[in-house]
Formats: sequence, structure tokens, C-alpha cells
Amino acid sequence: MAEQKFKPFVASETVMTEFSVKALLIGLIMAVILGAANAYLGLKAGMTIAATYPAAVIGMALLRLMKGTILEENFVRTVGSIGESVAAGAIFTIPAFYIAGIWPNFLSVGNYLVSSAIMIVGGVLGIMFVALLRRVMVEDVELPFPESVAAAEIHKTGRSGGTGSIYLFSAMGMGALIQALGQLKLFAATWEHFVTFATKTISLRSSGIATAKGGLRLSAPAVSPAYIGVGYIIGPKLASLNFSGGMLAWGLLVPIIMYFISPTIFPEGTAVDQATWLAAANNIWRFIVRPIAIGGMLMGAGYTLFKMRKSLVVGLSRSVSDVKKAVRGEDTTERTNKDLKFTWILTGVVLAAIATFLITWLVFHTSPLVAFLTSLVMIIAGFFFAAVSGYLVGIIGSSNNPISGLTLSTLVVTALLMVALGVKGNEGVASVLGVAAIVCVAAAVAGEMLQDLKAGYILGGTPWKMQIGDLIGVVVAGLVMFIPLVILNQGDINLGKTLGYEGGFGSQALPAPQAGLMALLSRGIVAGEMAWPLIIVGMLMGLGLIMMQVRSPMLICVGMYLPLETTFAIFIGGLIKGVVEMIIKKRKYNAAQTARIDNTGILLASGLIAGEALIGLLFAAFAFFEDFNRKFMEMFTIFDKPSYLTSLLIFAVIFYILVKIPTKNAGKPDEPAPPSAVI
Repeated sequence: MAEQKFKPFVASETVMTEFSVKALLIGLIMAVILGAANAYLGLKAGMTIAATYPAAVIGMALLRLMKGTILEENFVRTVGSIGESVAAGAIFTIPAFYIAGIWPNFLSVGNYLVSSAIMIVGGVLGIMFVALLRRVMVEDVELPFPESVAAAEIHKTGRSGGTGSIYLFSAMGMGALIQALGQLKLFAATWEHFVTFATKTISLRSSGIATAKGGLRLSAPAVSPAYIGVGYIIGPKLASLNFSGGMLAWGLLVPIIMYFISPTIFPEGTAVDQATWLAAANNIWRFIVRPIAIGGMLMGAGYTLFKMRKSLVVGLSRSVSDVKKAVRGEDTTERTNKDLKFTWILTGVVLAAIATFLITWLVFHTSPLVAFLTSLVMIIAGFFFAAVSGYLVGIIGSSNNPISGLTLSTLVVTALLMVALGVKGNEGVASVLGVAAIVCVAAAVAGEMLQDLKAGYILGGTPWKMQIGDLIGVVVAGLVMFIPLVILNQGDINLGKTLGYEGGFGSQALPAPQAGLMALLSRGIVAGEMAWPLIIVGMLMGLGLIMMQVRSPMLICVGMYLPLETTFAIFIGGLIKGVVEMIIKKRKYNAAQTARIDNTGILLASGLIAGEALIGLLFAAFAFFEDFNRKFMEMFTIFDKPSYLTSLLIFAVIFYILVKIPTKNAGKPDEPAPPSAVI
């Protein structure tokens, strides 16, 4: 029997508005907002959330008021979600220029132009490669594209019923309100205390004696709707793994290191108060434990890629043949199968290569040969990793796409190339980070773009229109995304001056874990400044976790790198999701009811994240302008020294909302199952 041809939701011959001015403007605004929110979240928590579902829900809600079509909704979701992937690529790499000391003054016109060029070149490159591979990948029956199917079903369901936007927008308002009240000191957002140990003398037999003293830093979970929302989305198991990293760092490594070096730091007779002990503990974590965590992250990233070796090999081996098939099928007359013309794609790739060459040569001051070779590495790595990224998204969705692992591979290869060519110093480090940043953005954009193209394939969207929309989206996002990075960095620096810590990317308040890893590796390999003993210890620890068959060694090491109050809050969110899962099991809800609960919970959690992120950016902007921020805070601050006990009420309210509202929307057992946002 002949195989039945796939039929999209909107037939190819149907004439329907798709690429409209209103759809483009809504999509671009969402790309900037969701991208900025993800930049905030990624720099603070080391994670980003897929923007596909919030973009779909918000786009449907707005276009319903404007009598938009389902293809306009698809177009809005496509453009609106691309900002998140640009942000993901940017936060993993751009702050590394600051952390590595290449850009000690992050805020400058030159840095803005270079960052924007990197993001735009990477974004364009990702879209060009995906346009080349789209037809083969979206029609591959072996690639299920779980998140694409869910997104398409959300659009279909929105045609006949509610969109769930009330939950998303209400939670955004709540997240924004809690963040604002915390900034105005209605309650204490964090709490910490240092418990000192008694001084002991430990006999080492023939080796002598060791005097030991120190203590343990206690910390409560941060009052953060965003962190709790992240924990809810990733679930109790992954949240527990993340928190276990925090426990290893602050419950084992920091105390034991402090126990034996405190007598050296604080000689006998030295008066040490709470603030001094806390500062010492934080410095030990920052300069000793964090490099160990980076070694573990390095091993974890390698292990993640090793586990996916079969998928990676298949993706790499298919990519060349896919290009040939895509080129042969470029002249199709069906609207739903028309991509950008091959000449446009080739032109875009060539322009991206030229831009990389010019940046490496003229901005990072390398030789023309080095600039040429780095451009070549960028094109080859960008193409293969875009293909691999798209393939992995087809299997596991963009939320689980190991972008940082792919980028790390490019960074190590480029760094070793620089060493082989004799390039050293800041020029070599900057070139390595530049190539890694472009490849990172390209891979992130490619994965997200292919996911949206698959959803469009199901709904009946026009590929070339979606690709043009995303090209505009990555250019706009690339031009704007440096601004939230500057606001967050400078705002944290100014806040650090007030609160007595060294602010900026890499600080306790703005950890930027992936960028820290990229900075350490690039400078360590090229400039020979690697803290190898600590890195090797971390790698051995990561190997031990792998041998113990831990589910995600990388997540544990990220938990070690992040502040304890952050991982603790994420853990609270995971526990809340665990309670919801227990209720589902106890009440014996069927698959349809479980899907409704999951959808509502995901929308609420996403809203909490977006609400806090946007208000967090606003207050970071206030801190950017020190005089205005001082006057504003003097005028509106509620308490000088707020109590953390008030914060417990915030946790109770969030717990109630994330448990009660989703379970209340379980519906009846005989109702049809909605599309699930969690596959």
C-alpha cells in the first residue's frame, strides 16, 4: 500500500495571512523581552527556559484580540522564541570576555559593536544552515520533535478554546510583585549565618600536628519566584541533583578547606566576627571550590557528548548528504516546502565567514592567517554543530539541547589551534572566545529554528517566511541583547559597592557559570594560566560521579558553582512539583488530567520566571544609575532591616498557587487530553 502523504493543518494551496506587520512587531517585541528574561535567568541560575510555549500562548492571546490567523500565530511564536536562543548563546560566552579580563570595562561602544556582530553572525549562520537542512530533517519520521508537536497542538487547541494566557499573565504579575517588594525590602530575600567550630589540634603522627578551626556557613533559600519556577519545571529529581552540588560545595568542601587554612588566615589571637567568617567562606568557595566545580563541569560536558556519541555521529554523517538533498529539492512549488534560495544561503554563509575574519583580524589583532583559520574553524564547526543541534532537538527538544557541551568542544579545538600557531595573550584568548561565541549562538539558534520549522510544517506555515522572520529577529535581538547584559553587570557592580562584595559577571549574585567555564578554559589553555590542580581534582570528582552512575554529573557541578541560596530555592520548586506529582498519583488522575495539570503548572512557573526577570532587569537598571537608585530606594524602601520570617509567607503563597491551581484544573476523566507542554 502506498504511503499516505502528510497533510498540514492549513493546506498548501490555502491563501491565508501569515507574514504581517502586526505579527512581525509582536514577535520582535517578544523576542527582546523573552530573550532579556532568559539572559537574566541564565546569568543567575545557569539555566534558560524554552520560550516556545510562552511565545505561543502570548502570541495567541494578542492575535485573538486582533483577529489574527493561525499562521500569523505560528509566525509570531517563531520570531518571538528566537530571542531566547540568541540570549542563550550570548550569556554562555559574551560575559567570558569580561571574566577573562579581555574587556575589563564591559560598557563601551566597541564591546557593544563586537558583541552585536558576534550574536548577529552566529544567528544568521544558524538560520542559513537550518534552511539548508530543513526539508530533510522535518520530514524524517525517525525524529519525533516532541516540543514541536506540543507547540503545534497548543495552536490547534487555541483555535477552539482558551489559551491558558490568564495563568501565564497572572503569574507574571505575581512574580513581578514579589521581586519588587523584595527589592524595596518588605522582606529579606536571603539569610545567612556562620556557625564556628571549636579549635582543635589534630595529630598526624610522624608528619606533625595540624591546628584546625573554622565553621559552617548556613543559608536559607532565596526568595525568588524565578528560581522556584525553574525548580518546578525541571522537577524534583533534577532539582535535587542541582541542590546536591550546593550541599557538596557548602556542606563538605568549603568547611573542610576552611577548617585547615583558617589558622593561617586568622592567626591565634585574631578577633574574627560573623562578617569576616562569611567573607572568608565566600572567598574559599569562589577561588577554590568553583575551579573544582569547573573541572567537574568539563568532565560532565564531555560525558554528555559521549553518551550522545551515536546521535552525534549520525548527525555528522548525515549532514553532507542532507545538503545535497536539500539543494535538489529547492525548487519545489509547494508553499509549505519553500525555503530561502540556495544562492541567498550561500551568500549568508560567506558574509558570516568574512565578518568573522574581520573581527578576528582587525578587532582581536591576530595575523591574517590566524583570522582565516579561525573563520574556517567557525564555518566547519558551525555547520556540523548546527546539524547536530537540530538532530538532537528532533529527538529530545530544545530544552535539553546540550549547547554548552557543543560550544566547549569548539572552544577547546580553537584554543589548541591557537597554541599550535603560537598565538598567546589576550589576542589568542579573545579569538577563541569569539569563535566559540559565534558557534554557540549558531547552534542555539539552529536548534530553536528547526523546532519552530517543524511546528510550522505541522501547521502549514511557509518556511521561507519563517526564516526571513527569524533573520529579522536575530538581527534585532543581536542589536539589543547587549543592553540587558550591561545593565545586569554594571548594576551588580554598583550594588556590590553598596553591600560590600565584588560585583559583576562571575560574582555571587551574577555567577554566569557557563561563561566562567569558557573564560577559565580559554585563558588557561592559550595563556597558560590554568589552575590545573583544582581543575584536575574537579575532573576526577566528575569521573567519580559518572562511575557512580549519577544521572547528571554536569547538573551537580553547576550546583556547586552556583550560590547555595540559588540551588536551595530551585530545590524548593522541585519539591513543590514533587507534591503535585504525589497528588496526581494519590488521586489516580489519568493521562488527560495529568496533561492539564502539567500545562497549567508550566504556564504558572514560566510566568513567575518572566515576571521576576523583567522587574529584576528594571531594578538592575536603577542600580546602573547610582544617584537615581539611591534616591529611589531612600524614598520607597519599606524596612531598613527586613526579617526573613516574612519571607516564609511568600514561600507559602507560591506553594499554594503552584499546587492548588494546577490540580484544580485537572478536569474530568472523560475529557480529551490537551497538548502537553512537557513531553
